[in-house]
Amino acid sequence: MSRRSPLITVMVNAAYKAARDLIRDFGEVENLQVSQKGPADFVSAADHRAEKTLVAELGRARPRFGFLLEEGGAMAGEDSSNRWVVDPLDGTTNFLHGLPHFAISIGLERDGKPYAGVIYDPVRDELFWAENGTGAFLNNQRLRVSARRALPSALLATGLPFGARPRYPGHPEMVRRLAGETAGVRRTGSTALDLAYVAAGRLDGYWGFGMEPWDLAAGIIIVREAGGIVTEVDGGADSMTSGDVLAANGHLHGVLQEALAQAGG
Repeated sequence: MSRRSPLITVMVNAAYKAARDLIRDFGEVENLQVSQKGPADFVSAADHRAEKTLVAELGRARPRFGFLLEEGGAMAGEDSSNRWVVDPLDGTTNFLHGLPHFAISIGLERDGKPYAGVIYDPVRDELFWAENGTGAFLNNQRLRVSARRALPSALLATGLPFGARPRYPGHPEMVRRLAGETAGVRRTGSTALDLAYVAAGRLDGYWGFGMEPWDLAAGIIIVREAGGIVTEVDGGADSMTSGDVLAANGHLHGVLQEALAQAGG
């Protein structure tokens, strides 16, 4: 068990409030699948509605902090050291199709680095959270990355932005090679949950290209606080800027980095 800090409590309460409407909206998606117009416009409205709730709740509790938002872009704050990085609906395509695998992701950058994160899966009622130096948790249970050491037993996930395949021509070969050398490679459609699952030991590693800061901010600190390693795919230290990320336990990170480099040519 761990007592949540005031900062984490603010983030959790905001996520819970936004999730109430998101779950209600998700319940309507199945009906919209059969309509002529389809659910796309409805889901976009749900996304914006959730973001508006998160901005209101986080802004009320920490009015001087800035924001970086998926929908609303950057909003400067009086406190230049702290910035919320928010994805109100990570897994939009899943949501759009009625697939119950999506999350709210709230990260806090402090002096340009991930400092705290909350990832909430409202369908499963799973709350992943971490704060710098305090460990990572699923609800109130401590998280640790997996202890697997051998690539053949590792289960991995990967991600690539929609429509981005031509910009990352080596990605299919990476998937092909690692699918043949591991227990499997998944593409779930939610980067935030993939990273949370690495932290929880459900996945042994994750890599992706061209992600946005709001896809990564919460997940990076959660994986690190769970004992994992997060870098760029080539080993660099600035995933938040490049959008390229490799997360794994300490035994597999270097092995995966080498395998991806070889497969990518």
